[in-house]
Amino acid sequence: MSDIGDWFRSIPAITRYWFAATVAVPLVGKLGLISPAYFFLWPEAFLYRFQIWRPVTATFYFPVGPGTGFLYLVNLYFLYQYSTRLETGAFDGRPADYLFMLLFNWICIVITGLAMDMQLLMIPLIMSVLYVWAQLNRDMIVSFWFGTRFKACYLPWVILGFNYIIGGSYRWLPSRRGGVSGFGVPPASVRRAADQNGGGGRHNWGQGFRLGDQ
Repeated sequence: MSDIGDWFRSIPAITRYWFAATVAVPLVGKLGLISPAYFFLWPEAFLYRFQIWRPVTATFYFPVGPGTGFLYLVNLYFLYQYSTRLETGAFDGRPADYLFMLLFNWICIVITGLAMDMQLLMIPLIMSVLYVWAQLNRDMIVSFWFGTRFKACYLPWVILGFNYIIGGSYRWLPSRRGGVSGFGVPPASVRRAADQNGGGGRHNWGQGFRLGDQ
C-alpha cells in the first residue's frame, strides 16, 4: 500500500486531484451512495431546476459496468499519462497557467455539451488535454498498440478511433432524442430515478444498449 501511496503522491498536484475525482465520483455512483441520475449534464435540470453541480459531476462521472470498464480504464490511463506530461513539461512551474487552460477547455466543453446534448464530459476533457500535448509535440514519434508508430499530431485522431472501436456498442452522435454523448444510454434504474426526482426525466431515451444489462 505504501508503494501505491508513494506513486499517488508523486503525481503532479492538478493531475492528482483530477485523477482522484475521476475515480471517486464513478465509485460513488457505482456503490449507490448518490444516484447517478444526479451526475449527468441534463440541460433541463441544469438550466431550469438550477442543479448547478451537474457540469462538474458530468466531468468526473462515467457509468462503469461490464461493457464500459475497459473504456473507462483506458481513458483514465490517458488522463494520467498526458496530463502529467503537460503539467511537468510545457506547464512546469506554471500550475496556474495549466489550471487556467483546463478551466477554459472545460467551459468550452460544457457549452458544447449543453448545445449538443453531451451528457458525459469525462472523455472530451481528457481528449482536449491529449490534443494540446500532441500539438505541442507534433513531430515526436509515438508508439501505440501493436507496435504502430506515427507522429504525435495524429495521436488524438487515432485515440478517437480507438475509443469508437472499443465503445462500439454505444451511440457517438449526440441527439436530444436519445444517447448520452456517444457513451451509452443510462440504465433503467437511472432513468426511473430521474423521473422521480425531476432530474431530466423529460428526455426520450429511445432504444439501445443499456449499461449494466446482461
